Amino acid sequence: MATTATAVSSRPLVEVEAVSHSYGRSGATGQVLDNVHLTLVEDEIVGLLGRSGSGKSTLLRSIAGLIRPSEGEVRLMPDAAGTPPSVSMVFQTFALFPWLTVLQNVELGLEAQRVPPAERRTRALAAIDLIGLDGFENAYPKELSGGMRQRVGLARAIVVNPSLLLMDEPFSALDVLTAETLRTDLLDLWAEKRMPIKSILIVTHNIEEAVLMCDRILVFSSNPGRVAAEIVVDLPQPRDRLDPPFRALVDDIYAQMTARTVATPSRDGTPAGATLATALPIVSTNAMAGLIEEVDAAPFDGTASMAELADSLQLEIDQLFPIAEALQLMRFADLAGGDVRLTASSRQYASADVDQRKAIFAQALLAHVPLAQHIRRILDDRASHAAPARRFRDELEDHMSEDYADETLRAVTHWGRYAEVFAYDEDRDLFSLDNPT
Repeated sequence: MATTATAVSSRPLVEVEAVSHSYGRSGATGQVLDNVHLTLVEDEIVGLLGRSGSGKSTLLRSIAGLIRPSEGEVRLMPDAAGTPPSVSMVFQTFALFPWLTVLQNVELGLEAQRVPPAERRTRALAAIDLIGLDGFENAYPKELSGGMRQRVGLARAIVVNPSLLLMDEPFSALDVLTAETLRTDLLDLWAEKRMPIKSILIVTHNIEEAVLMCDRILVFSSNPGRVAAEIVVDLPQPRDRLDPPFRALVDDIYAQMTARTVATPSRDGTPAGATLATALPIVSTNAMAGLIEEVDAAPFDGTASMAELADSLQLEIDQLFPIAEALQLMRFADLAGGDVRLTASSRQYASADVDQRKAIFAQALLAHVPLAQHIRRILDDRASHAAPARRFRDELEDHMSEDYADETLRAVTHWGRYAEVFAYDEDRDLFSLDNPT
């Protein structure tokens, strides 16, 4: 079960102290990491779990030395002989050179270390054999499947005998079955100590993957990224997704992450809701309708756990959470304890026809999304019933970054057009009341 992590007696490999990082000149609006602390020790796999934008990859690149954090320090701790740990990284997008063969791609790191050609070839062939690509040494990346290309990336990472392996969502670009096979093979190599690696740090937004692989999980919140929880996974390997303790831990993590998305209640006990400065998730009305229909129908009958929904819909947290949060914002759902509970208006929406659904959605949009209210009020007040979208972007940029302002306006534009609350002309970048009834 989940517990608060305690100090581990193994030798530390990496110490991250008070690391913060910002991009651009926008100050706090460009901050992606805030005061992150982490100690990584030998003989453990640690997962960085969170949604996109929570700074997980930035932290990973800071540890790899590819980014210098704005504040704080990353220390690679030397061993008894004074030698710091070596680091290798596996990327999400394979990052192979298409004009080089498998063997040549794997040899690259050794070539950079000026390893003699004969030793380089011997070590590269051994790594290729270890990760299960023996026979494909002379193949080019275009001849390989996605899973095989990622195996090449793994072989290239381990051939240099690193102490620490950094993995940035290494299985997210693969299909479910291929990812499962590669994940299992990696765990087998780790358990059998057939790799020189002393520790693995993996970035993921897949909760089951984190529980399946990791000894510790650091759950990141977003905007900016902070360590919101540190969880010890006290389950023996190999782990079975269907075991009750496994499912209980997955549910617990969903509950913790859901708790951090729930708005602070107002004085009357209801969710405080959005303000004009609230960044909105880009979620399609089709996705919202689909989730409502899924939860409304059997076997859920109006209430479903996030873990069950993730399984039934094959969605990861980056896909599922924004939809659930949009429904919560519109008061179509309540999020609590890792569950999605449909409200009365949401269940009415599920059984309504197309026109009735639009009317229900429009009522919720104008009642609970202040930006939609603001746009509609401006359009109603103007004699022309039109206003440039730039006006609203500028207002949003007083409260959030340019990117978030653009995403927020795109989200409310999509919702408003669907509900026929207002129209939008993309060519003129203009809101109007041309079409709404």
